[in-house]
Amino acid sequence: MAEKKLISIVTPCYNEEGNVRQVYEEVKAVFASLPAYSYEHIFIDNASNDKTVAILKAIALTDKNVKIIVNARNFGHIRSPFHALMQAQGDAVVSLVADFQDPPELIPELVRRWERGYRIVAAVKSGSRESALFFAVRRLYYWLVGRLSEVRLIPNFTGFGLYDRRVIEILRGIDDPYPYFRGLICDIGFEPSLVPYVQPQRRRGFTKNNFGTLYDLAMLGITTHSRVPLRLATMAGFALSGLCFLAALGYLVYKLLFWNSFSVGIAPMVIGVFFVAAVQLLFIGILGEYLGNIQTQVLKRPRVVERERINF
Repeated sequence: MAEKKLISIVTPCYNEEGNVRQVYEEVKAVFASLPAYSYEHIFIDNASNDKTVAILKAIALTDKNVKIIVNARNFGHIRSPFHALMQAQGDAVVSLVADFQDPPELIPELVRRWERGYRIVAAVKSGSRESALFFAVRRLYYWLVGRLSEVRLIPNFTGFGLYDRRVIEILRGIDDPYPYFRGLICDIGFEPSLVPYVQPQRRRGFTKNNFGTLYDLAMLGITTHSRVPLRLATMAGFALSGLCFLAALGYLVYKLLFWNSFSVGIAPMVIGVFFVAAVQLLFIGILGEYLGNIQTQVLKRPRVVERERINF
């Protein structure tokens, strides 16, 4: 009898004690309906301070399909999930978050698309049960990054999907200590199969994403896949220089024509100084983001330091 293909499910988690057991059970139920495949379920815990690790260890004692990586500290929402993907040994790997905003019941469809020959099967949000305002902001972000990027990105793609072993091997060869996974997947060049879904609300607990993590993700996407902001800074410099020169020339001509009656006043100077200073600060900040990204690449620190791993 032919050996079963192995599917790796990778679930990053941080303080998800209310969700990890149920996501394990639902993934197990999904593969009970897929008898032609074996699976491993890799949980990577980002140094949770609740009972997440204890629950996972109890599960791993009774089910050897469950593998656990516990990080030495919280290495963030970029490095930790990527590190777990690199540990997967399956013929295909599925990235699945612990809070059920990536629905496990979509896994069979992802596998079917993969069996048709697609190396990348990306689940894309056609809608969301989160607040309309938040969803609109996210769509705006995807649109902006897509317009700025030098590669064609997948709109409304969070990373939830299935990736062939060949894709994972290519990613292993990319020496990036702070990888923007959504962009790397598109940068590889394989044509993805897109599976639309409506994103559910988080099942239990509270989201770990805040303004800082979302801003970090947004800037990482822009700085790693686009030089447009840097070119905008250069073009803005030329445009403002020309504008200032024309304004100065206009004031000079007007003063020469109406020497006795025209008074320049201090208001235009103050407004001009503050405007130029604001533009300079904006683009200095953009330069800082690029420099920070370069610094991260140069330092070559490890993506993750593991405290322990179980069932590997």
